[in-house]
Amino acid sequence: MSDIVTRFAPSPTGFLHVGGIRTALFAYLVARQADGQFILRLEDTDQKREVEGSAEHLVASLKALGLTYDQGPDIGGPHAPYKQSQRLETYHAWALRLVEAGRAYADPYSPEELGSLREEARAAKKPFLYRDHRPENPPVWDGKLPLRFRSDPKAYDWHDEVMGDLHTGPEVVDDFILIKSDGYPTYNFAHIVDDAEMGVTHVIRGQEFLSSTPNYLNLYDAYGLDRPVFATMPHIMNEQGNKKLSKRDGAKDVLDYIADGYLPETLVSFIATMGWNDGTEQEVFTMTELVQKFSLERVQRSGARFDEKRLLWMNGQFIRELSLDDLASRVEDFWPDSAASAEPDYKRKVLALVQDRLKTLKDLPTLSNYFFEEPSVDTTLITDNKQLKKLDIAEAKMLLEQAAQALESSEWTPEAIQETLNHLLETTGQKPGILFSLVRIATTWAPFSPQLNDTLTLLGRDRTLMRLKNATDSLT
Repeated sequence: MSDIVTRFAPSPTGFLHVGGIRTALFAYLVARQADGQFILRLEDTDQKREVEGSAEHLVASLKALGLTYDQGPDIGGPHAPYKQSQRLETYHAWALRLVEAGRAYADPYSPEELGSLREEARAAKKPFLYRDHRPENPPVWDGKLPLRFRSDPKAYDWHDEVMGDLHTGPEVVDDFILIKSDGYPTYNFAHIVDDAEMGVTHVIRGQEFLSSTPNYLNLYDAYGLDRPVFATMPHIMNEQGNKKLSKRDGAKDVLDYIADGYLPETLVSFIATMGWNDGTEQEVFTMTELVQKFSLERVQRSGARFDEKRLLWMNGQFIRELSLDDLASRVEDFWPDSAASAEPDYKRKVLALVQDRLKTLKDLPTLSNYFFEEPSVDTTLITDNKQLKKLDIAEAKMLLEQAAQALESSEWTPEAIQETLNHLLETTGQKPGILFSLVRIATTWAPFSPQLNDTLTLLGRDRTLMRLKNATDSLT
């Protein structure tokens, strides 16, 4: 196809989780590869389930990840409006075409009568099919009764870009509701009308819609519509891989991840590689690389496991690749309060020092607070340390005193400090894991910090020696 059009069509019923983001991302990549159109459409016909503010939140989430769309509810486009609740006249017109062709009829049954028919089928151990109970003389549809599609059951064969060649028999095709009694269309009807009007060529959606595809194909046939390209996304599974990921498993709002210090680039790369790879060993992709390399054919059919540890590792990779200027612009809201009055140049030096240790931007206070204020002494960092707890108090105090004496007469450059520390290893006979860890903790009182000689250089001689003395006095 020369003019590729894809769409992301979420319901505004809550935050955008990773499954929805992956569908949006893949639709975006397919469109961008072909220099086509990517549409955002809000499927808000289930008014009871709509969450206030959710539509705005969906838009903010896509924009935060750089998934810019060409048509949408907030920017318009040639097929506006892009909210289904604002397109009711369009659905009504399409529905009347089916009524006039004898392919749709008013549903006269009450919910109680339908329930009774379902119970009869259950008692007979038969699947319930509405078409087995079509009214012989349905009333004229006046818009107040539900409108049902008069299906033409048949077997279907179709190709899915992810799931491969698929086949179903006529028994799965049924008379489904097109327009509800409240005048709103069902998803099953509205999305096909919208896709046809908006020229959508590729329908990329979640696995939960796969079982309904034969009904969709039947409706395409009734209208004489060409089928789009189908691509069904498998579920994203929890970390154990034994069930679909849910909020209960820790699935978070994508904006919450960003607020927690994850980069948008990380989230895009991580989500893209859940169930897709380019056939190489590459694990981290920029958006540019994804646009170049992505293909629906390489999306796996089985569910992809959500691995929080891999997400954290990947975020560290992306942070290390940022220029210092770029990183500085992103961490403004993550500095500790103690850095508020610090000189910009000093903050920049601190950031350059801790960049390699950041796994999320939210780690910045832990990694940098001791550069701006005196840290609280926490001797458990020594007594609970696997190596240092072997030292008795007297031995630890003596090592700290020796370190202070050696550093007091050292030149204050990273190279000179490292040479002094190395010489101290020889004179004390200690291992680096003990001596360096003890000095690091005594001067930062942090669970982890950058390389020791660089940390001490930035802290300065006076502050380093003062903290070593305070630490020595604290060990009792």
